[in-house]
Amino acid sequence: MPHLIVEYSRNLAGFPEAQALTELNQAVTASPEIADEADLKTRFMVANSFAIGTAAEPRAFVHAQLRVLSGRTPEAKRDLSERIASVLRRLTPRPAGVLVQLSVELVDMDRGSYVKERL
Repeated sequence: MPHLIVEYSRNLAGFPEAQALTELNQAVTASPEIADEADLKTRFMVANSFAIGTAAEPRAFVHAQLRVLSGRTPEAKRDLSERIASVLRRLTPRPAGVLVQLSVELVDMDRGSYVKERL
């Protein structure tokens, strides 16, 4: 815990994943909500097959999902979401003529059923 999963459409060529990994991890672990920086697991996934709406105009997306153990205040959740959005706003490519949608979602994980071990 936590898990940060960033998905983006394949038409965002040149997405700076390495830089984004570094900056996202720094932004999220700087939050007082994250007790140990080594707990954050971040990964990128490219959507090779996707559709956005029904219009034929070129569109792209970036969606980040941060999964954290339940119990945080709405303000803490909003702060974490904004930290992620801030990094992605700066680093997401903006191809000419393409509408790019950015979204960030914070998901509560059930504390009672979550298992984590360091092996």
